[in-house]
Order: sequence, then C-alpha cells, then structure tokens
Amino acid sequence: MTETAVREKLYDFIRVADEKKLRAIYTMLEAEITEELDWWNNKAFVKELDNRYSSWQTGKSKEFTLSEIAASIEQMKSKRTTK
Repeated sequence: MTETAVREKLYDFIRVADEKKLRAIYTMLEAEITEELDWWNNKAFVKELDNRYSSWQTGKSKEFTLSEIAASIEQMKSKRTTK
C-alpha cells in the first residue's frame, strides 16, 4: 500500500471514528504530534535555520528563485526520461 493510500485510509477512519477511538489514537501519538508541531522549541532546528539565514545574508550560500528551482527539476526529469 502506498503512503498516499495509507494517509487516505487514516483520514477516512479519523473522520468517522468515535470519541473513544480518537482519544486512543491521539494518546498513542501525542508526543510525536506535539514534537512535530512545536518546531520553535527544537533548539537544533532553530540553530540550523539561523545558520542558513546568516549564510544567505552574508552571501556565503547561493540562493535560488522558485522559477530556477522549477527549471532545475524539469531538467532533471527530462534527463531521467531520456535514459
């Protein structure tokens, strides 16, 4: 089963699950849910963002526009299909 199919099945189940089942699922995943949504308390994550921002501000890292990224992706796709 693909990741997308698993997500859809879980979404569908959660939409119709009774309160007891919802609470059980939430209890099992609460730590992960809280951790995933609370990025700003993750010191390593914030430090990495700060480092990347500083590199960008000082010109140490190259920045790309969204259109440059899209063009690069299209170029990679065309190389894969021509092989």
